[in-house]
Amino acid sequence: MEPVVLGGKLVSGLIGPLVRKLFVQDGPGAGLVDRPVRLSALVSFRGEKRTLGEKEVHRLAGRIVTQAVESPGEPPFPADEQAAVADALARRLLALGDLEMDDVQAVRLGAAELARRLRHHLGYVNPQPLSADARHFLDSATEWACLHILEFFTRRSVFVARTLVEQSRAQAELIAKVDELIARTPRPDSRDAAFERRYLPYLAERHDHITIYGIDLRDSPDRWPLEVAYLSLEASADDERPSGLEPHGHPPAAPGRLPAEEALAGGSRVLLRGDAGSGKTTLVQWLAVTAARDAGRIPYVLPLRTLIRTGPLPAPDGFLAAVGCPLTPPQGWAERVLAAGRGLILVDGLDEIPAADRHRTRDWLRSLLAAYPGNAVLLTSRPTAVRPDWLADEGFRELTLAPMRRAEVATFVHRWHEAARAPEYEQPLLDSLRTKRDLARLATNPLMCGLICALHRARRGYLPTGRKELYDAALTMLLARRDRERGMSTELGEEAQLELLQRLAYALVLSGRTEMDLDAAEGIVERRLPAIASAPGDAATVLRALLLRSGLLRQPAEDVVDFVHRTFQDYLGARYAVEEGHLDVLVSHADDTQWEDVIRMAVAHARPRERASVLRQLLARDTPRLTLLALACLEHATALDPGVRAEVEARAAALIPPRTTEDAKALAEAGPLVLELLPGPDGLTAEEAHGVTVTASLLGEEEPEGALAVLRRFREHPDLDVRRQLVGTWSRFDAGVYATEVLDHLDRTDLILTCESADQSAALARMRPWQRLHFRGDHLIEDVIATVPDPEAVLVFTLSANPYPVDLGALTRFRSLRALSVFGCPEARGVARLAELPLAQFDCAGITDPTGLRALRSLTRLAVSQPLPGTDLCLTLPVDSPLRFLHLGERSVDTTGLRGLEHWTELRTLSLGMLTTELTADDWSRVAELPGLVRLHLEWSPRWSLHLVPELPGIRSLRVSSAFGAEGLSVLASRLPGLRSVSVVALPGDALFPVEPLFPHAEVTLGQR
Repeated sequence: MEPVVLGGKLVSGLIGPLVRKLFVQDGPGAGLVDRPVRLSALVSFRGEKRTLGEKEVHRLAGRIVTQAVESPGEPPFPADEQAAVADALARRLLALGDLEMDDVQAVRLGAAELARRLRHHLGYVNPQPLSADARHFLDSATEWACLHILEFFTRRSVFVARTLVEQSRAQAELIAKVDELIARTPRPDSRDAAFERRYLPYLAERHDHITIYGIDLRDSPDRWPLEVAYLSLEASADDERPSGLEPHGHPPAAPGRLPAEEALAGGSRVLLRGDAGSGKTTLVQWLAVTAARDAGRIPYVLPLRTLIRTGPLPAPDGFLAAVGCPLTPPQGWAERVLAAGRGLILVDGLDEIPAADRHRTRDWLRSLLAAYPGNAVLLTSRPTAVRPDWLADEGFRELTLAPMRRAEVATFVHRWHEAARAPEYEQPLLDSLRTKRDLARLATNPLMCGLICALHRARRGYLPTGRKELYDAALTMLLARRDRERGMSTELGEEAQLELLQRLAYALVLSGRTEMDLDAAEGIVERRLPAIASAPGDAATVLRALLLRSGLLRQPAEDVVDFVHRTFQDYLGARYAVEEGHLDVLVSHADDTQWEDVIRMAVAHARPRERASVLRQLLARDTPRLTLLALACLEHATALDPGVRAEVEARAAALIPPRTTEDAKALAEAGPLVLELLPGPDGLTAEEAHGVTVTASLLGEEEPEGALAVLRRFREHPDLDVRRQLVGTWSRFDAGVYATEVLDHLDRTDLILTCESADQSAALARMRPWQRLHFRGDHLIEDVIATVPDPEAVLVFTLSANPYPVDLGALTRFRSLRALSVFGCPEARGVARLAELPLAQFDCAGITDPTGLRALRSLTRLAVSQPLPGTDLCLTLPVDSPLRFLHLGERSVDTTGLRGLEHWTELRTLSLGMLTTELTADDWSRVAELPGLVRLHLEWSPRWSLHLVPELPGIRSLRVSSAFGAEGLSVLASRLPGLRSVSVVALPGDALFPVEPLFPHAEVTLGQR
């Protein structure tokens, strides 16, 4: 009860006199004495001025409590606690005499805090335990009393005088402290603040865009807002970059990894390394813009390639002039900023200046940091520009920008197309990046992602024909144009670099490796140097220039060289093989999947006659994989003999699209290459669409991104088999991604969604409701209920293979549930509670106590495959339910037989499974007593004695397994003269025999399980 509400139950005429009696009435005055007036001196029941005894206080507290209890309305606490509450309230009021504070201090505290201190003084412990309501009343009564106490203080004349004195003293003390602070701290120059109000917005505006150098494609933007395109990339303290073979892997997060923009948290010093186009300069811009807008630190963006041109590296007062800032700061402003430790010094491009100038840069940084410690400093460089620990003595931490992951690539593509106002090209490009592995290997940094986006848009969303152009444009940009357009000279021309790089690439291709020793690389360069007139030095110098500036070659470890992307190695190696006439060498390795991309790129580089020769050799092997490889090569063969093209397409058409499940499985054996060739749903029959989804599903674990890109095209397909395939392959993919990309778009009609893992359950909770659900495996029933987004939408539910205790009564949350199946749940109990649901169907196998089935009176379908207690079916099964379908499976009739079966006179279908007890003539007589029975399902059991089956003229439909054999089926034919349809299902390994002659008057269908 709140104090204000409690006030309505306490008579003010009772509280007021109590407060006046508790305190001594002082005369007027300010209380200017040596010792402050404490509450203990004011309280009338303490010290020499005692006028109110403790007994009186207890009596008054009792009256307060009595008045509250007897007032109209609900009692605030149980009546038997009245004495204990009164005693506790009295003790709290008596505690006023022990508080060491004066009345002014008490008023400053407020009623709530004064009440808390009274409680605290007593240690929050009551002699008698009180209920929660009583404790709440006691706390509220105490606070209400404190309100009256403070009101009493403020009405005392001495209080006003004392308050004025206290305020005067506090003001005098504050003025003295402010004067001392002003004397010790110089007033900031107002001109500095005024300049910063101009400089920071200017800096934010200047760097609030991204420029991609070397891209001049039609209709493609080269600049867009930084905040639209910036990605939060990761940096690592050690070499955690994935290999060129798997650039999009998802390694577990390591302690050394952190968002790159957090690299300078706490004013640290960082040397950030990153490959060409990895986002180093963009990160510098982001840090500058963020700092400028937050107005925390003052950023200085210092590109070294610009600073070097102006001569000596600038002192702080020359920072702005050196980078062309048109604003003129006040004299000494930069020194004051750095001296106060407010600076953010962003030095970009250590690799972009000559080696001799790098040492000069280090000396400049050392002097700067020695003179102005405490500022945050970031220095960026390509990985091989300087040795490890180059600035370790100066306290620099070294970090490396990691390649973009799949999610980051998708984000970049989305933002690029958003900025370019070209949303229609976004999804097709994402699909291409998922299905085309060489493209995915290229898209590992913002520079290459931007190039791919621009090329894709320039070709109106049809990238495959421009794959070679993509590589050519990338190489031109990386090898020459990017440096040239940034104002940097290049020591080696583009053709000279290509000549050396393709020779290194071919050597790696032939060896089947992706790395080579540094000495071996120098040897290859040395042998090619005589043919290169513009070489700037010996082999070691030239190789170092390639490592530093090409953007294609890197040194991942000491004395080791590799290409930044495997796709560049394959492309350049194929280029060299074509120039040297080594196509036969490439084709001889066609059976090796590692050579697929090399062969495809060789076809792109080759002349028309050479292309035709390569494709004919591939077709001559007459294997599905090489036929599909030839088909994949066609996208690179702009000019080709029409006869060869037609032959390749005809041979591939027999494989794609697959027409049956068996064809789909065989096609999947060709490997991930197939994913690029699988068509979308347009123009396919339902069987072909199903075959495509089966193939993609089988490749889901090997190439999940590409398989997902194929499957998402079919998410709106109407065919039930296609939709069932899409639902059934969920476990092969990331649960959340697949749910978002595929499952949540499906037409849910007649589909059952199966959840087996915690990730799938979490994804289910974020999807639109499903009417049919299946939870398999270890799931707590409480978690299952919490996971389902709309329990009342569930109509069909299955729980299987769950070893945990399961209270089936919890499923009553599924108020609309019509069908429930429980299999392999040995701890499942509470079947009877399901009677609250409108269940029409219940299937069970392996529940703890099936006797609860009797309570399910609304069932029309029931299937039981477990022992039933007793000697009669009526003792366990629901006698009051209008059953029309009944399945009795393994061990279900071991003790009961079919006794009592005749009770369910509305039964239309009887299904008897793998019975472990032989049915007797009496059992079959119970079947004959069912007047409405028209369908009989029999699964073969060694316990069958078919000669005991009586004549059942009412049976119109029979479903059996082929294990009964011709003799058994002949017996059934003689006992069921009214049959109109017969279905025979062959078990795996069983051969079908002619059945039609046994049932001349019935329609016979044969199937395979």
